[in-house]
Parts: sequence; C-alpha cells; structure tokens
Amino acid sequence: MALTGTQWTISAGDHVATVVEVGAGLRGYTVGGTAVTCGYGEDELPPKGCGITLVPWPNRIAGGRYTFDGAAQQLGLTEPDAGNAIHGLGRWERWTPVRQDAGVLTLGLDVVPQKGYPFQIHAEVTYAVHAEHGLTVTLAARNVGRGRAPFGAGSHPYLATRGHELADVTLTLPATEVLVVDEHQIPVGSRPLSEDDDYRAGRVLGRHRFDDGFTGLQPVDGRGTAEVRTPSGGARLWFDETFGFLQVYTLADLTPGQHGVAVEPMTCAPNAFNSGAGLLVLEPGDEWTGSWGIQPL
Repeated sequence: MALTGTQWTISAGDHVATVVEVGAGLRGYTVGGTAVTCGYGEDELPPKGCGITLVPWPNRIAGGRYTFDGAAQQLGLTEPDAGNAIHGLGRWERWTPVRQDAGVLTLGLDVVPQKGYPFQIHAEVTYAVHAEHGLTVTLAARNVGRGRAPFGAGSHPYLATRGHELADVTLTLPATEVLVVDEHQIPVGSRPLSEDDDYRAGRVLGRHRFDDGFTGLQPVDGRGTAEVRTPSGGARLWFDETFGFLQVYTLADLTPGQHGVAVEPMTCAPNAFNSGAGLLVLEPGDEWTGSWGIQPL
C-alpha cells in the first residue's frame, strides 16, 4: 500500500486529480499531463505538508496551548523544534470515502474528543474537476458534540513552477496586510504592505522568497484570487470570502528538482485559538462550508 493509503483518481476531459486517504490530500493535479500543482510519489509522505487538508485549525498554535470557554487546553507539539502544534488533527488520519464518481470525490473524518481538543467535529472535503473550470475544493464541518467548539480550516496546495526556477516566477497576491511574527512563526500583529512585499499588481520573484501570512484580502464578487505564472503557463488559485487569510511559502526542491509556491487559503490566522483572529466558534449542530479552487493558466 502507498504510504498515504488509498489513492483515488478523478478526471474530466484532460484534467486529472489524485487524492489520497491519509490527510485527505491532493497528491497531484495535471492538465494534459502537465503538472498544475506539485506532486510526490506513492512511496513518499507529503513533503512540507504538500496538498494536505488542515482541520480543525490551520497553521500553528503557540506552545499547543489555548483556553476556550474558561478551560485550558494542551495539544501535542507536532512542530517540536519551534514548540507549536501545527496543521490540525486530520493530517495523519485516514479519511473515509463518502461519495465518488468520475469527476468528484468526497472524504470524511470524525475528529473525536481528545487531549487538547475535547470537541466533536465531523469534517468533509470534496474534490471536483471540470473540463472548463478546473479544480474546486469544498471544505465542510459540523459540530456533532454537545458543546461549543473552536474551529478553523485550510488547505496546503503548492502551485507548480513547470520546471522554472523560483526567480522566474511571477506572483500576484490580493492582500493589503502582512502578518508580523515572532521567532516561532506566531503572529504578534499585522502591518500594511511595504514596497518589498506588495504583489497586488503581480511581480517577478527574483531573489524574494516568502514564508508569510497575509490578510486584508480583496475579494471581487465574492472571490479573491492569487496567481503563479511562468514562461510555460501557470495557475490561478481562487477562494471564497470564508477564507480571510493566505499563507504563502516559496520553496526550492520541494522534491528533487521540483520547485513550488504554496498558497494556502485559511479561515483564520495562525494561532487563532489564542488571538481569535478569524476564529470560528461552532455551536452544537452548526455547520460551516467554504470553497477554493485552481484554474490552469
């Protein structure tokens, strides 16, 4: 068996996506055989979180500690070097198929009450490919417990550079603010964009590299968009208004010779369980849903 469990392939026309059981991750998305997102092999674990689904929180929680409704909680430290809990509880879980047809796959996960997160959430992620519109990813969650639950969601796709160096990539970001972080990558505030990190009009990366969170996004008609373009084409990542934050991470050699630009839509800021920035609180029976997608360019 592949290290990431069962592998499902969905397709429409020449659009093909491969989704994996562990982490409900997107292992690859191609159009006409050309990689639109970065991928990895069946005998590999997702490098640097490639393609994984982030629930019930995205990014980091400082020290794995937070207090909710008066009760202090301590999560396991899954980023021990920095002392953080990172990327939620679904990353290494086997998600269960709920629906599958030629172009659509839905996977579900019951997040059970546990140390540090004593809440009950049922999460689902639906991947759908369309021959004209590309890939759409819909995340959903329902509080199936008896008490209120803190919640956040996100995804971790890497857009491919199609064989080009990062220096040759043109990046467009719809943000007006960048998060200011401490030495553990935990936000301590935000600031307006400087000339160096203002990519609203699209700029060639050159020597600039990112591992930054952004907010103050600028949706148009209910959608925000970010773009990665290369001399050989690129991709537009869109997201609906439920995603108020983006984490952007540029990485050479995600796998040998494969460079990528992670553009991660997130409902909340890193450490939102402590700061409250974008945090969702689901009452018993409450449901949440949000969508993002990728259109090849």
